[in-house]
Amino acid sequence: MALDANNDFSLSRHAMKAELLDAETELKLAYAWRDERDEQALHRLITAYMRLAISMAAKFKRYGAPMNDLIQEAGLGLMKAADKFDPDRGVRFSTYAVWWIKASIQDYVMRNWSMVRTGSTSSQKSLFFNMRRVQARLEREAMARGEELDKHQLRQMISTEIGVPLHDVEMMEGRLSGSDFSLNATQSSEDEGREWIETIEDEGQQGAEIVENEHDTAQLRDWLIKAMQALNERERFIVRERKLRDEPRTLESLGNELGLSKERVRQLEAAAFQKMRKNLESQSREVQSFLA
Repeated sequence: MALDANNDFSLSRHAMKAELLDAETELKLAYAWRDERDEQALHRLITAYMRLAISMAAKFKRYGAPMNDLIQEAGLGLMKAADKFDPDRGVRFSTYAVWWIKASIQDYVMRNWSMVRTGSTSSQKSLFFNMRRVQARLEREAMARGEELDKHQLRQMISTEIGVPLHDVEMMEGRLSGSDFSLNATQSSEDEGREWIETIEDEGQQGAEIVENEHDTAQLRDWLIKAMQALNERERFIVRERKLRDEPRTLESLGNELGLSKERVRQLEAAAFQKMRKNLESQSREVQSFLA
């Protein structure tokens, strides 16, 4: 799909007509691009998920940027995701792409938002997209407790909550002041209208990061368990006591228990690690990155 279409309506209409990929087809396209640099496969993958990029771009309209520009940036993020995606991880491409799309859009907003154009550090970015949401929540919680927070207390609490220096909070507060309105105000005059606070993007840990970390941890654990099973009982005992205890035992203490010299225990430990390494390497070529 071309990213320089005349307007966001035509882009959206085109995206909604794109095919929906099942997991197997998506995987084949990802392998074709990664291993063969098949541009048709890349185009098909990006086109199928452009609707996701457009949907995410729409969430940032409140920052005043033209929708077409937001879609362009979302498309760039989608292409970066496709280029960096590793189908061997077992994660769906759509889950992985979310982080890259959001990062691309947020960078664009930060570059073009006049009040924060000079601020581009990670803490300033985190504040820009989170401060008002966190502030509103802290104020509601204090009100529920019957407390009233002064500005200094509120700034300190925001600083702690987001994990940024207090002076960054004070600076961002000044930049964002002016045309602000209550985040608890409704978007329309109707009683059932949504509050503006409900439209603010959640900056918690991304699904792609969570899924990838959990997958990698589980995979590594399985590899290690299988590698340990390849050792004999004495080798497993040495590895367990030397590497898996909260307080690893010394070579000397193990030698005394096993009736061996300290040097012999060291040799057995080294041999066990070598055996585990060979077993791990035989299980998957992906393990090379963990052993590097």
